Amino acid sequence: MALQLPTAQIAQLPGATLDQDQTTRQAHPILERARASGTDAGHAGNVTPREAYELLAAGIARLVDVRSPEERKFVGYVPDSLHVAWMTGTAFQRNPRFLRELESKARKDEVLLFLCRSGSRSAAAATAASRAQFRAAYNVVEGFEGELDDQKRRGSNGGWRFYGLPWIQD
Repeated sequence: MALQLPTAQIAQLPGATLDQDQTTRQAHPILERARASGTDAGHAGNVTPREAYELLAAGIARLVDVRSPEERKFVGYVPDSLHVAWMTGTAFQRNPRFLRELESKARKDEVLLFLCRSGSRSAAAATAASRAQFRAAYNVVEGFEGELDDQKRRGSNGGWRFYGLPWIQD
């Protein structure tokens, strides 16, 4: 489920209309720029947290949070995001059910934006999804918390929360 904004706000977003079909959605200027930027990572491209929010608010994409359940619970998460952990357990091993879980929650023709803590795991997850024939798998660079700062902390150097985008915490 995409973030819900009033119809008037959606209409004000660049390139957004209320009755776009999937082909039109994938032609959105943000997605065209992301594809044209030429990612060698094996997925459709990269979007910033602000671009991801714009796409979600317009109903063009769905957000897939690939962090662990613990990260989501204790650090916070984006409302209405899908949760499919890329890594599991205390040893952070790759989730062997990742693709099956993703297939049970999302269609292969949807625009999917993958989000993790910093943009690293989500890039790997977007690549795996692309290889599994998900046609529009994008990575959200900077992730939920951004890169480490000079004190080796996250949250002050980019990321979803840094930009004040909607999030909640249990």
